[in-house]
Amino acid sequence: MDQKLILTNLLIRLGVVAAIASAVVRSRYFKSILFRNEVRSAREQLHIVLFVGVPVALGVLVRAVVPNFFAADVAFESAIIVGVMGGRLAGVSLAVLCAVPEFWRHEFLGFPLNAMAGYVAGAFREYAANREDIWSFSPMVDLSIYRWVRRNFPRPRHDWQVAFFVGIVLLQFLREEIGRAFPKRVFFLHSDSFWVEVAIYAGTIAAVAIPIKVWNATRIELKLEEQERLLLQTRLDALQSQINPHFLFNTLNSISSLVRVRPEQARELIVKLAMILRSLLKKHDAFVMLREEIEFIDNYLDIEVARFGTDKLRVTKDLDPQTLDVIVPSMMLQPIVENAIKHGLSPKIEGGSIVLRSRLEPENRLRIDIEDDGVGMIASNGRWGERRRYTRDPEVSEPHTEGIGMDNVAERLRVLYGANAHMMVKSSPGVGTRISIELPLLQTDKEFSAASAIYEARSSTRS
Repeated sequence: MDQKLILTNLLIRLGVVAAIASAVVRSRYFKSILFRNEVRSAREQLHIVLFVGVPVALGVLVRAVVPNFFAADVAFESAIIVGVMGGRLAGVSLAVLCAVPEFWRHEFLGFPLNAMAGYVAGAFREYAANREDIWSFSPMVDLSIYRWVRRNFPRPRHDWQVAFFVGIVLLQFLREEIGRAFPKRVFFLHSDSFWVEVAIYAGTIAAVAIPIKVWNATRIELKLEEQERLLLQTRLDALQSQINPHFLFNTLNSISSLVRVRPEQARELIVKLAMILRSLLKKHDAFVMLREEIEFIDNYLDIEVARFGTDKLRVTKDLDPQTLDVIVPSMMLQPIVENAIKHGLSPKIEGGSIVLRSRLEPENRLRIDIEDDGVGMIASNGRWGERRRYTRDPEVSEPHTEGIGMDNVAERLRVLYGANAHMMVKSSPGVGTRISIELPLLQTDKEFSAASAIYEARSSTRS
């Protein structure tokens, strides 16, 4: 066989195994059975075989019908890959799948050789003390030997990487010896040139290592995504645990002002507070429907209206019915409403009103406005979310810094949506304040948990 043809096919073969590995790892189900479980059932092993084996078997068929196109046949290497990834049953099953086109070519020894390669690779999987060693396999065995010597000298221990490397070399050697002893009964590449023969062995090892590297890159990416989910969930849990005591403290202060002067009303408000706390303890979802958030605000406003009186605190709601089933972050509006009452309306002797509005905006966005006609405030620096300071009166030199509730809302929006959510404040002294929030619409066709919804919001809206 022409030496240049062998080398060309070796290079093309590496592209073939990389293409197959990249194609199958796009499947969400394949990733779930390959990365999520280290101990796989027989059914899962067979599913791995079908994902990898079908394109490999087609490659064997292409090699059988297209003259001098040997690069398409990667059955031997794939049996090793599937065996070490899925187990002995998977390795042998892939050999069975590839046996049909081999038998058609009268290559009757191809099946037992590939089956043995898959079985041995599966045994290497069981032999690995740490399954992470499988994912870190590299054809750069010289570095593995060097690290092994440094780590184990003067008390040497076995190294899975080196052992698997030697195993692949021995399997390739056995393949060539059987091929020479029984011509045309098994497919293999060989050459009388020493350096070409070295390239054949190196190509076999690389053809095994490349899919492992491709899949490991995807595996690392999934792990990073999972770590990001956990980090975002941790940050959100911290923010939620921060705002709940803050809300409870302020609400109890509101009720305590009525205990002596209006004890019956205070008792009713305690019942209202119990209902609020029950809803908070009932679930800790990161997202709720807007109608649930509005119901929560209604209970909170009942307490504040009873405290201030209906003549001093008026509430108006202008809500688009289409927005009520939109998913929004839980406990998003209450700190803003509380801030409007505490800092906007309380300083006014005659009281004031709060208006809640919601509507759908173009490009699948939701806009929520919370407006009050209180004393207003002046922004003295920056955009919201940096660290703004406000003063109630331009004549007053002592600035008012936004409270924990407003900071909390801004930070939660950053955690959940990144740069895709906007919180805007417009205020004038003596006129009032309007806080507008724009959010991207999230899907509502599935249950949102705190673990998945956070990352879903970030990844689905990331520009």
